[in-house]
Amino acid sequence: DGEGARGCESRPPRTDQVLPVDIQFCGQVRGEGVVRGELLGDLPGGLGGRSLSPVDPDHPHLFHLRSATSDDFDGGSLQGAHSGVWPILADQKGAVYLARLRPGGVREPHWHPSAWEMNVVLSGRVRWSFVGPNSTQDVFEGGAGDAIFAPQGHFHYFENASETEDLTVLIVFNADSAEPLDDVPLAQSISSLPPHVLAAVFGVDESVFAQLPILTQRTVIVSRRPAQD
Repeated sequence: DGEGARGCESRPPRTDQVLPVDIQFCGQVRGEGVVRGELLGDLPGGLGGRSLSPVDPDHPHLFHLRSATSDDFDGGSLQGAHSGVWPILADQKGAVYLARLRPGGVREPHWHPSAWEMNVVLSGRVRWSFVGPNSTQDVFEGGAGDAIFAPQGHFHYFENASETEDLTVLIVFNADSAEPLDDVPLAQSISSLPPHVLAAVFGVDESVFAQLPILTQRTVIVSRRPAQD
């Protein structure tokens, strides 16, 4: 229907043009696929600008991170401090975020072309996966008090490794831009490639990729779907 199709479509048809990367997000609902996108404004507060600034009115060096606007997704939420909402960060190459992933939550696989990323697990269990230069791969789990470093340009993702508890991660970047607008996401990257290219890379028939949806909007934090019997 109209609501279910907005921002996403099935192959075919598709175009040969590179799909736009804009400040929109495509949420996922369990069992229903990609259903909606919301254009977020540029007002103060997180990505969407739906609350007053959490910068302390008397102390410009103090930012109340837990009071920042929460951008909510199917699998969790993001609260952040970057130069767009905390003026003192302008030209300082720094930003910080709180990511919360519910059980089953997955941060969409991505890479950052212009920043490294330091992650500290505040609560819960996390599962990380990295792909770096020379086909290096690293998959592991961590818990509260652990620090995980994602070098600039390394492809990575993390997910909540617990089936019952939320995961909370503090994330620091050496860039002052808004997250996730500064990363290159997996879903849109694959969506920009025609089925025959994907088939050639994976060495399978083109029909394997023919029915993949084309995503023109961000997913950011998604939720795993129940296993099919």
